[in-house]
Amino acid sequence: MQKTKKVVIIGGCGHVGLPLGIVFANSGLDVVLLDRDQFKIDTVNGGQMPFMEANALEQLGRVVGKKLIATSDPSCLRDSDAAIAVLGTPVDEHLNPTVTDLYRSIDEVIARMPENALLVLRSTVYPGVTKLVYERLQASGRKILLSFCPERIAEGKAMEEIRTLPQIISAFDSDSLARARELFSIINDDLVELSPLEAELAKLFSNSWRYMNFAISNQFYMLAETYGLDYQRIYNAVTHRYPRMRSFAKAGFAAGPCLLKDTLQLSAFSGNNFFLGHAAMLVNEGLPNFIVGQLRQQQKLRDKVVAVLGMAFKSESDDKRESLSYKLRKLLMVEAREVLCTDPYVVDEKLVSLQEAVDRADIIILGAPHSAYRDLHLSDNKVVVDVWGFWPHSNS
Repeated sequence: MQKTKKVVIIGGCGHVGLPLGIVFANSGLDVVLLDRDQFKIDTVNGGQMPFMEANALEQLGRVVGKKLIATSDPSCLRDSDAAIAVLGTPVDEHLNPTVTDLYRSIDEVIARMPENALLVLRSTVYPGVTKLVYERLQASGRKILLSFCPERIAEGKAMEEIRTLPQIISAFDSDSLARARELFSIINDDLVELSPLEAELAKLFSNSWRYMNFAISNQFYMLAETYGLDYQRIYNAVTHRYPRMRSFAKAGFAAGPCLLKDTLQLSAFSGNNFFLGHAAMLVNEGLPNFIVGQLRQQQKLRDKVVAVLGMAFKSESDDKRESLSYKLRKLLMVEAREVLCTDPYVVDEKLVSLQEAVDRADIIILGAPHSAYRDLHLSDNKVVVDVWGFWPHSNS
């Protein structure tokens, strides 16, 4: 069996591809990160991370320019043993897959790959897309092996989780499955083998389950707050030394580039019969509206300055993609006299300093529970909304 020595990661300078490339390079493979973003390419080749990722900078420094380089030149595919595509399947406004762009990308890749090389689809895809790509490969007459091996990392924990979480691998034929097994066993020997459709659904099930779990907590938060009760006291009571509530998530914004999108794709795949998923979307996407509605009842918002602390989609992240803090900002701009937003990590020219936000605000809403806010002193004359239960004595 052909051994993997050189790996090209397509879309390799992003949140999924770059950590994977660093881990493979530190495991001894020659890694090329193929990307279109020249700023990210230059950043990586300069030994710097283009985004926050714990423990990645040091590991990148050990391999960049030696076992790992970034480039925009697709000719790097010509002598690759494996190519890993971390480009997601585009979907239309109805969340159905639009395979035209995918086919174009795959055709460009396989035209440059050598015979018997392995193509791995790594990003989440709509169920059945791997089969469509497999049929495309069969029709091309090229001998390119294909596998679907979904990533399951959490941003910020990728360097640890790539090596410790079980890797799901799948393929339509034994040769492709064997090559995928050989590739991923280089970094992790805990491999779970599924059929491609099972693997596609496994990824969607995982993200949708997390999204629904957050929705349960957010629904309970809304119920408690509607009746003027302290949700955090109830949460602490039911989770205290009670093992059956161990999976009870904390309330907070359930956002980011994956959870909502994957729940929507699973809904489309089900023929819009995924009723639990639909309910979760209404709850999670409705949380900013609920917060503003509660404030409207309690305060004369038109006279108030409101500050949102944390604009990233989650704590200790600089990623603002699909962040509900931005949705909250839009809603508040209609209601409040002024809205101030701040974040220690997010780059956005519209943000203000933390000091200005805290000093000028009448109402403070915690959007993302960054550790930088942990010891923040908030005066008693300010209204504080802390959905996350981050501060022990907020008066939300």
